[in-house]
Amino acid sequence: MNDQDAAGASLLIVEDDPGLCRQYRWAFPGRTVMLAGDRAGAVEIARREQPQVAIIDLGLPPDPDGITEGLAILDALVREVPGIKVIVATGNGKRENALLAIGRGAYDFFEKPVDIEILRIIVDRVFQLAALEQENRRLSAIGSPSPLPRVITGSESMLKICRTIEKLAPSTAPVLLLGESGTGKEILAQSLHELSPRAKAPFIAINCGAIPEPLLESELFGHEKGAFTGAIKQTPGRIELAQGGTLFLDEIGDLPLGLQVKLLRFLQESVIERVGGRKPIQVDARIVSATHQNLDQLVDTGRFRLDLLFRLNIVSVKIPPLRDRQADAILLGRYFLNRFAREQNRPGLTFAESALAALARHSWPGNVRELENRVRRAAIMADHTKIEARDLDLADAAPLPVHDLRTARREADRAAIQMALARVDGSITAAAKLLGVSRPTLYGLISGLGLSDAVKADRDDSLEEDVTDGDELDQA
Repeated sequence: MNDQDAAGASLLIVEDDPGLCRQYRWAFPGRTVMLAGDRAGAVEIARREQPQVAIIDLGLPPDPDGITEGLAILDALVREVPGIKVIVATGNGKRENALLAIGRGAYDFFEKPVDIEILRIIVDRVFQLAALEQENRRLSAIGSPSPLPRVITGSESMLKICRTIEKLAPSTAPVLLLGESGTGKEILAQSLHELSPRAKAPFIAINCGAIPEPLLESELFGHEKGAFTGAIKQTPGRIELAQGGTLFLDEIGDLPLGLQVKLLRFLQESVIERVGGRKPIQVDARIVSATHQNLDQLVDTGRFRLDLLFRLNIVSVKIPPLRDRQADAILLGRYFLNRFAREQNRPGLTFAESALAALARHSWPGNVRELENRVRRAAIMADHTKIEARDLDLADAAPLPVHDLRTARREADRAAIQMALARVDGSITAAAKLLGVSRPTLYGLISGLGLSDAVKADRDDSLEEDVTDGDELDQA
């Protein structure tokens, strides 16, 4: 065991049997063993030493024949030491008690009488897991590979968008963000603002679909005193408030046609007039707009002005939905769970494998917003520290496959070859050109991946013709 392993290798054992305690003292060489005989002693040591791993005998006084005290100590340790790995000891034939403890946050169990060699293996395995989790937390704290601090992603498509936002930030050109509801359009708009020279000026957002049409004009352009009933004072609008900064127009597709004309004038001349006013007001604000709608279709149906679309769509950025970023669902789920666990003072919350699989398999029609809401509800309502798929109100899914690199590459090769053959109608020669390999190389890959029969069944004549042509060309 290296120094790094030993540094945090503290083991708390809660046991009232003096004979077992003597055994435990020498059973774990290289570990710092701390013994407690009751709940108070265990909690005191846990608070002071923050052990990584604990062993608890479920049958402790004042309930030596039951498990209530052991479970109470388990609950207390999980609260006191976030991430602690607890192993519980049960009487022979009392496996149902162990399963109950695991449901309450224990990691593993063993049955008495104690086999020290087996227990040592269990403890070593748990310490290895704790070390891996600690390293994962350390790497997570360094930050995600995303260049934007507000964006949590490992997806190449989203990383490309982040790099695009970085390039666009220094300019003043209008940007149109396209994507389904809940994909994070406002976060990207804020990132554009925060990376721009306008970062110290206001970022003003307005949802064009959330404000009734009679009020929207006043919200955008402001009004003069007496302009309408209830206008008791002069009020600047959102555009004016964004002076020197950025104006974010969310759901721009819902902007009424009459206001589209006034917005177009502002985009052309950087001038507005308040409702009831006659004095032109010069405003310098960058426009970032967003919509989940197809603006070209709205133009075709006469619900959106083509000239306004040209002005808004100098640069457009299309945000992929969460269902196309399977790994991001897990990254974001863990981020939200850590956040809400802190808010709810439940630091031991983690996802079970069923939950991780469900996060990756769900289609997320509500995208990141739906994911955030499901995790928030689970953090509040879950009965145990391990959040299952049912706590997220998601159906159980098959466990996520974990492949080594060789298997992953084999599957990627298979998918690429199948796609290439489909695109060229089964022609081996054309597929080889498309994939950038020679025909012999492609033949070898097809054979090695077990695709030969399928190709011959679909394109038997073409395959024989390609092989013949290839032989002749090779001889030449």
